[in-house]
Amino acid sequence: MPVAIETENLNKTYLLGEIPVEVLQNINLTIDEGEFVTIMGPSGSGKSTLLYLMGGLDQPTSGKIRLAGTELSGLSDKEQSIMRRRQVGFVFQFYNLVPNLTVEDNILLPLLLDGKKAKEHQTRLEEIMATVELTDRRKHTPRELSGGQQQRVAIARALMNKPDIILADEPTGNLDSRTTEEVMQLLARINREQGKTIVQVSHSVETAAYGNRIIQVRDGKVWDEHEEIA
Repeated sequence: MPVAIETENLNKTYLLGEIPVEVLQNINLTIDEGEFVTIMGPSGSGKSTLLYLMGGLDQPTSGKIRLAGTELSGLSDKEQSIMRRRQVGFVFQFYNLVPNLTVEDNILLPLLLDGKKAKEHQTRLEEIMATVELTDRRKHTPRELSGGQQQRVAIARALMNKPDIILADEPTGNLDSRTTEEVMQLLARINREQGKTIVQVSHSVETAAYGNRIIQVRDGKVWDEHEEIA
């Protein structure tokens, strides 16, 4: 199975004043293409930091990160930015939608940032809105949507550039139990039907059950890995 994400001796240290705080220590992980992986751990364990490092949103203190065999440290800032727009889709707990843009404009945003013309990608837009079941909300703004609908817009936006990898930081952390189930079913379907590699950070055993592997992080270290679904 081809490797989607690989970390080698990954470390991240922050300075709290003059005191170094080791957030991640010697992380070695391999995530194969098409996996649905959940990173779990208590607050402050370093799991979100690990996710951001995997997506190139933060830089490690030492160690290596490879996406589809390409080492991030070997890329220029511009090349890393292009990689984030084209190869990785991000989904965040608080949606991060542009409040004055419509649903379809929020979904199209990655294309516009990549210098592409929206009118040339209308078929793709229609496909994605159908996937997340928001076709009838296309002209609504985020303030007119429920939390679950906003998160589905965020997922659609993450899919727009056809990335191979989706990184989701607590994607259901702001949602009630029923809406959580709907969003997780959507992510599981995207993983299963489109073959996207999905890595999510979560506190919830219930949401982790939608994937096939759990990585436990404690005190900045990988504590355990196990298969969740046979």
